[in-house]
Amino acid sequence: MEKKSFTFDEIKLKMVNYCIYQDRCHAEVEQKMKEFLLIDEAKEEIILYLLKENYLNEERFTRSYIRGKFYIKHWGRAKIRIHLKQKQISEKLISKCFDEIDEDDYEKTIRRIYEDYYSKQSGLKEYQRKSKTIKYLMSRGFEYEKNK
Repeated sequence: MEKKSFTFDEIKLKMVNYCIYQDRCHAEVEQKMKEFLLIDEAKEEIILYLLKENYLNEERFTRSYIRGKFYIKHWGRAKIRIHLKQKQISEKLISKCFDEIDEDDYEKTIRRIYEDYYSKQSGLKEYQRKSKTIKYLMSRGFEYEKNK
């Protein structure tokens, strides 16, 4: 299939709409721009424009991502941190933004997931139920220290 060519302004508008639809990180925007076969100077100009107009904001993206993954998907901090690092977000920014998760909410979520999963384990010895439940919580990104 032949690729449609766009003018610089059309591409810029597409990237603005891409960022408006949902908060994006730099890596996602750069990946999206690869579709358009732009020269480096054009890519830089678009990214600078998106930053200047606040369409692209790494901290806002990170905070939004953390809230969504915790409050909607019920992921733990470890899993969220790994996924943010894959999106090339700095460790410093990740740590700064974890204040989006209320500590009481975090504890309640761990307790609720633990109790739900634990109650579904039947036909196992007590230590097996606990072990399986803790492994499950860790797979969801919750820290071992918090699972006790």
